[in-house]
Amino acid sequence: MRAFLFPGQGSQSVGMGAALADASQAARDTFGEVDEALGQHLFKLMREGPEDELKLTENAQPAIMAHALAVFRALTREGGVSLEKSAHFVAGHSLGEYSALCAAGSFDLATTAKLLKLRGQAMQAAVPVGVGAMAALLGADLALAQRIADAAAQGEVCTVANDNDPSQVVISGHKGAIDRAIELAKEMGAKRALPLPVSAPFHCPLMQPAADAMAEALGKTVIEPPHVPVYANVTAAAVADPAEIERLLVEQVTGMVRWRESIANMFDAGVHEFVELGGKVLGPMVKRIAPDARVTSIVTIEDIEAIAKELA
Repeated sequence: MRAFLFPGQGSQSVGMGAALADASQAARDTFGEVDEALGQHLFKLMREGPEDELKLTENAQPAIMAHALAVFRALTREGGVSLEKSAHFVAGHSLGEYSALCAAGSFDLATTAKLLKLRGQAMQAAVPVGVGAMAALLGADLALAQRIADAAAQGEVCTVANDNDPSQVVISGHKGAIDRAIELAKEMGAKRALPLPVSAPFHCPLMQPAADAMAEALGKTVIEPPHVPVYANVTAAAVADPAEIERLLVEQVTGMVRWRESIANMFDAGVHEFVELGGKVLGPMVKRIAPDARVTSIVTIEDIEAIAKELA
């Protein structure tokens, strides 16, 4: 069994998609559709930068999705690969869940781009710059990360945001609490604690205004049943019911990304091959969660052609 995976924030870089667009009409069409939907030259920003503008959450989220979907469409439209025949599940890390749902047919591309633009803007607006922060705890599992977060909170928000793999957990909350967590981490047993260069504290209760904005937007959006089930971040379980998808996407804004559990649960369900589309971030995490799994990350036209021969 196989799952297709879609990356989240942090996988953006200037030049992303440029070589692929030169080689693939399907990729060019994808970037053009996203530009048209957003009324913005997003692909020019992806191709040329500047990096500080691309890193803005409202640009990074649709850009990462557009890149992943360009790879997906090059694979399916030009490589002759069928999602339904090739993948038993799809999943995405944080914003990547929207990419996964788009690939599975729950959202069209224009809708996905607009939702992610709004999600990025709402997340940025939810907390004033400098009030929140995030940090990666390395050499810490979920239980240790939770203990560190609880000890650092001292009446402020400090919680686990991403349970990425057995050795990397991300915490999120008020800047003071995150600073305290970084100080406490090593003495409590983590190898290292690194502040993350993010503009807002994602996946924590401070994001409630953004969750409210997404609830309103998703409530007006038609969600089709996906062609294959999607593993949801907040439950680490497969979902196919549109009403449940909507509810879980709203919860995801403030809830923990249960990535480690999602991969482990898929592996236990018989998924022993994982294909990451549009990034090389999730593959290493998957190998740390399920060392016996086969992992392929596809970004270039050569990557796409190689796996298309295998899957078509």
